[in-house]
Amino acid sequence: MQKQATITSKGQITVPREVRRLLGVRTGDKLLFESDGKGIRVRPVRAESAFSKYRGIGNPGLKSGRKNIRKWLRGMRGE
Repeated sequence: MQKQATITSKGQITVPREVRRLLGVRTGDKLLFESDGKGIRVRPVRAESAFSKYRGIGNPGLKSGRKNIRKWLRGMRGE
């Protein structure tokens, strides 16, 4: 895929919709521009979720992960 963008007088660009979708970015997300020997790479900056440190805090003894949660739910339902 090849897409073009124009740089404004303030140095801003609009990232084409197809590129935003491929990168999985939305308004307010950050992009990282990295230089390698062949050119510039653009990739989204993925920050850890602000809530990840609280994950599992209300369920002591319950391990994280989909399998463990399903197992716990089955036990609660008596299955």
